[in-house]
Amino acid sequence: MAPGGATPTSPTSSLSITETVNGSHKFTIQGYSLAKGIGVGKHIASETFTVGGYQWAIYFYPDGKNPEDTSNYVSVFIALASEGTDVRALFELTLIDQSGKAKHKVHSHFDRSLESGPYTLKYRGSMWGYKRFFRRSMLEQSDFLKDDCLKIHCTVGVVVSAIDCSRLHTVKVPESDIGSHFGSLLENEECSDITFNVCGEKFRAHKLVLAARSPVFETDLTDAMEEDNHEVDIADIEPKVFKALLHFIYKDALIEDEELSVLSSTSIPSVFETLAAKLLGAADRYELPRLKLMCESVLCKDISVDSVAKILALADRYHAMDLKSVCLKFAAENLVAVMQSDGFEYLKENCPLLQSELLRTVAGCEEDFSGGGKSRSVWGHFSDGGDTNDRSVRQQPWGENGGERRGLWIQIDDDDASRSPRQED
Repeated sequence: MAPGGATPTSPTSSLSITETVNGSHKFTIQGYSLAKGIGVGKHIASETFTVGGYQWAIYFYPDGKNPEDTSNYVSVFIALASEGTDVRALFELTLIDQSGKAKHKVHSHFDRSLESGPYTLKYRGSMWGYKRFFRRSMLEQSDFLKDDCLKIHCTVGVVVSAIDCSRLHTVKVPESDIGSHFGSLLENEECSDITFNVCGEKFRAHKLVLAARSPVFETDLTDAMEEDNHEVDIADIEPKVFKALLHFIYKDALIEDEELSVLSSTSIPSVFETLAAKLLGAADRYELPRLKLMCESVLCKDISVDSVAKILALADRYHAMDLKSVCLKFAAENLVAVMQSDGFEYLKENCPLLQSELLRTVAGCEEDFSGGGKSRSVWGHFSDGGDTNDRSVRQQPWGENGGERRGLWIQIDDDDASRSPRQED
């Protein structure tokens, strides 16, 4: 209970941030020898520059600022050139080495701890700097003076304090909901201006949305508009695939469907019949690269010894390069088991060009295994028959359609167990 029985209130908070607002200025003094002799206490001033809401200037005293120095030193100061009271700031003065050796003469507040804090300038004309910045005789024989020219670089950091609400209170921005809005547009068929007849099932959609998402739809619908055709027949895509395609186009997400990701071990011959596979083909046809990658990701999860060969063929057919790369590597690393799968027979019969790609991948794995210090190569699994049920491996030439192209292929022979791997002529 609060004192006096008053109702307690929620605690409040605030955050004060103190930091510097930094700015720099480069001041070139051309004709140093002519400036020399101007008189003690007289200076050459740079143009004013603004940092932290105040104006500043660099003052260079060729004959020194104070008479007691008897012109033995040049003096350099940074002056507050505008009205201000108790302006706190950090400073840095650099005399540039013009030899290219970067051995600059630097006086800085920024790189050292300050026991008394930043320097305070009380009023306009207040200055920070050095009366004995550099001995004149040494300066005139140094690399700081070149072609009768000096270059001075200064940095000013004005100390400011402010209450920062943004670091205490944040506004949470929700995830984009544009997909749900466009999805409602598709589901309600509001303002739809085209109908797709997909194997007898009708889908109403919006030409502008389709054209914006797919360059293929853009071309097709442009032709349809020229013919004043508001209904398009599509005979080579199943209705459920076209529905999933529209779902992605409007919502930028995969449709929630059990068929999309279910690939049981007993249905390996039907890999090509899965919704993910068919949707991959539709994504390739309508040039939807994001949808292709989504389908590749789904299919990648179903890669196994039994399915990899057919998924590889599918990836090759629809130019799914990421999925293809994963399949090739998996098949190469599990070559013995993959070779004995039904999918591998399909690969040999229907995708001869993939054979050489798989062999090149196997060769790459061979190099990786050798580099990793493994004692047995991929080919070694065949030469000793260790994983082939006492069957040896023979390497034979192959060619596309009986041509003269030659390479290595792997064949397991049941009746030739005594032979070792060899290259046939």
